[in-house]
Amino acid sequence: MRSQFKKIEKLLGTLYLPLGWTIIIIILLCLPGSMMPEEKGFEIPNFDKFVHFILFGVLVLLWCFYYFAKKTALKISLLIYFIIFLSSCTMGISLEYVQKYFIPNRDFELGDIIADLIGSSIAYGFCNIFLIRNPL
Repeated sequence: MRSQFKKIEKLLGTLYLPLGWTIIIIILLCLPGSMMPEEKGFEIPNFDKFVHFILFGVLVLLWCFYYFAKKTALKISLLIYFIIFLSSCTMGISLEYVQKYFIPNRDFELGDIIADLIGSSIAYGFCNIFLIRNPL
């Protein structure tokens, strides 16, 4: 069982996952509106808010897992997790403004920002409660 944790820890300790996820978010949120799929017939209300929630929650989790695998001291880990949380929130807000002013056919939505912040907040709380207090 311990060897499985070592494999997971090794995977999460690579920079590829959090950096790749960050790049995916930036690409997805900077696509022109004309490249977005049309929802015809079956539409889930506010599904895009759920997507924002997941994107930014996973972003915080992956970056926190990356630094968790580095086995830093408790105080430093708390600071790093908070910086990751703030960076994620800043990125979510910034990308909404980029969509508003620079991306054709994309809209600024306060609901998207709120979903980004909630996803980041829940992931940040999870990391503080489970990763810091219950290390592998």
